[in-house]
Amino acid sequence: METPNQLLLYDIVGPGDLTSAVRLNATARYAGVLIGPAVGGIILLALGPSRGILLNTVFYLPLVLWLINAPYGPRFHTGKPRPPRAVRGVADIVQTIRDIAAHPVIVAMTLLAGCSSFFVGNAYNAQMPNFAHDLGHGDPGVSYSLLLAADAAGGFLAGAVLEGRGLLPPRQRTAIILAMLWCASLAGFSLAPSYTVALLLLFAAGFFELSFNAMAQTLVQLNAPADMRGRVIGLFNMASLGLRAFSGVSVGLLGSLIGVHWSLAFSALAVLAIATSLLALPGLRPSQ
Repeated sequence: METPNQLLLYDIVGPGDLTSAVRLNATARYAGVLIGPAVGGIILLALGPSRGILLNTVFYLPLVLWLINAPYGPRFHTGKPRPPRAVRGVADIVQTIRDIAAHPVIVAMTLLAGCSSFFVGNAYNAQMPNFAHDLGHGDPGVSYSLLLAADAAGGFLAGAVLEGRGLLPPRQRTAIILAMLWCASLAGFSLAPSYTVALLLLFAAGFFELSFNAMAQTLVQLNAPADMRGRVIGLFNMASLGLRAFSGVSVGLLGSLIGVHWSLAFSALAVLAIATSLLALPGLRPSQ
């Protein structure tokens, strides 16, 4: 769903408002992470599992009905040829990788998203009970919930503040630096000496994560050639979301050998090193 979502987003708002649209879309996702479990718990308590899940599916019905006849898409692009099918197979993926080689911004943002997903992703969320236990702050269940909430709240605030104030226009060097700050925050969280410090660093990590992810996505959208937009965005999402499957190895499996704290620290530092090297890519001049 993510690639069609982004293509439709571009089609609805156009390049002029794309930065705001991507940021608001990401903010809504973090808001769901922040308040979704609480709302879901209330629904389950009030209606029970079966009716609660049924009500949850009904929430999507208005959007589905609107999308059936939404006034967007190729048939509304009068005078423009219908774009080719996005991806037909592995050969198209390989060809897309070759095609974007001439676009340093797309290459940098795709590598940034892919490496952050491959080495870290969201695997540390599954390890959060271990962090809560090791930090030893009160009830483990409450401690675990607050750690997750801090991460989500940071992302939500990033969307609200950056969008409300119109801060941080999309630039590739800015996105890379924000990713570096995200890595530093996660590395600091993994080795935090106290629960309070851990909460603050997770809040910062959520803030920087939304900021660099939304900016990277926007830059790919803005720089993708029109005739291959679907393939480029699909490749970006494959790197950004698909490679998260391997973060369980870098954070989870490695954590079983050296501990989750050090595995997360080393994974975050690996991404930090790669992000630093991306600043030296040809075409990413400081003026850009």
